[in-house]
Amino acid sequence: MSLKASPELAAIRGVAIDLDGTMIDTAPDFHIAINRMRAEIDLAPISKHLVIRYVGKGTDNLVRSILALELPADKLETIFPQALSRYHHHYHAINGDHSQVYPGVESGLAAMRGQGLRLACVTNKPIAFARPLLEKTGLLSFFEVVYGGDSLPLKKPDPYPMQQVCRDFSLAPNELLAIGDSSNDALAARAAGCKVVVVPYGYNHGLPVQTIDADGIVETLYQAAGLLARQALQ
Repeated sequence: MSLKASPELAAIRGVAIDLDGTMIDTAPDFHIAINRMRAEIDLAPISKHLVIRYVGKGTDNLVRSILALELPADKLETIFPQALSRYHHHYHAINGDHSQVYPGVESGLAAMRGQGLRLACVTNKPIAFARPLLEKTGLLSFFEVVYGGDSLPLKKPDPYPMQQVCRDFSLAPNELLAIGDSSNDALAARAAGCKVVVVPYGYNHGLPVQTIDADGIVETLYQAAGLLARQALQ
């Protein structure tokens, strides 16, 4: 299901873009920080593939899900605060060191900005990690607003972040396009009344991107920018 130009796309005036798995491959950083945390609480290392299954729903969920692979509920709750603190420590120390910007991201953001589109980054990553990562990778300056998973009262898959971006940009929901890599992004956009497209190379909790209820799949952010530009000219 590839994204095709449509009259609805001509209305787009802003784009809300996810971070992990959409703009930047952060899985290597997650993997290293998780295994360093696990080593401190006497748990064996796990594979990057397993870590990816739990990326996208926020740091608390990531750490809790990883611990739940082996620990019973009572022990998990006892050790969770320490594990979360140590994970934050290790992730902060390496944030962005092993991550890579996906192909077509920088050129896509530049093209969108060149078209006059207003850009927001909407991620479930804590804002204390999201902004430094965007700055380190040279992407921060493309965005008027950046919302992390702890920036607002609710996070994706709740529609609140998308609704907030609409308020920030004074846009109707049909004027905002969400771009992400997971069902969380699509659920948030759908509930807010926004169009949503997904990229095929991200995480999506370990599930095929084709299982997401989206308006289409774009190979890169640059392809998405091209489709929006062509539609605007029609």
